[in-house]
Amino acid sequence: MEPEPAAKQPGQGPSRVLVAVCTFNEATNLPELVDRVFAVLPKADLVVVDDNSPDGTGRWAIDRAVSDSRLKVIIREDARGLGGATKRAFQFAIDQRYDFLLNLDGDLSHEPEALPMMLAVAQRDAAIDVVVGSRYCAGGAVQGWPLRRRIMSRLVNRFAVGVLRLPVSDCSGSLRCYRVSTLASIDPTSLTSNGYAILEEVLLRLRAAGAKMVEVPIVFYDRTSGQSKLTFSEAIRSARQLVKMALLR
Repeated sequence: MEPEPAAKQPGQGPSRVLVAVCTFNEATNLPELVDRVFAVLPKADLVVVDDNSPDGTGRWAIDRAVSDSRLKVIIREDARGLGGATKRAFQFAIDQRYDFLLNLDGDLSHEPEALPMMLAVAQRDAAIDVVVGSRYCAGGAVQGWPLRRRIMSRLVNRFAVGVLRLPVSDCSGSLRCYRVSTLASIDPTSLTSNGYAILEEVLLRLRAAGAKMVEVPIVFYDRTSGQSKLTFSEAIRSARQLVKMALLR
């Protein structure tokens, strides 16, 4: 059962920070990820939004949460997809009145050690609404991807920057820090993408709302355990959604 929102008076106390991880069959990666997140952000909470993974990812998270109140778990029993899970994490952050939401992949492709730096950037300037961990700005890099994945990612991001006019160079990565009040202003439940296109759609909606975005360089590592959820059919579906977004602009 999810906890009741805790009221926070403006200007009182430190920022309430939530880290979100959307998972499906990440039982081999999640224990290390959780430990590393809490090592660098010991006062943050972490919500795992799991799509009822058959490998026991959700069960592990529920068991861990018994002994660590910072860990929250949402099991989506009748739904699957990164878009829906991400929207659920957004809504949880809003409902529970967090100040900042940090999001990262559950496969250890993002280093949790980058989270404090991204949070610090957002906290330093109240005008910043989104901090994007970027593979493609100066200083960013990708390690371990085959040429096909590199080309596909570059094409998607060039489309998002050139056609959707998004103001960051890495629009398809999920390592981000959001100001929760800004997320609330766009009503995440109205986002339509259920797959990977959610990553571009939320930036598009935030940009339309006047949100300020900045990038910080990060290194992205290809997963070493488990299987990628970005199948060919999902890539095609996401590409169609991006084209639809462009036509509706």
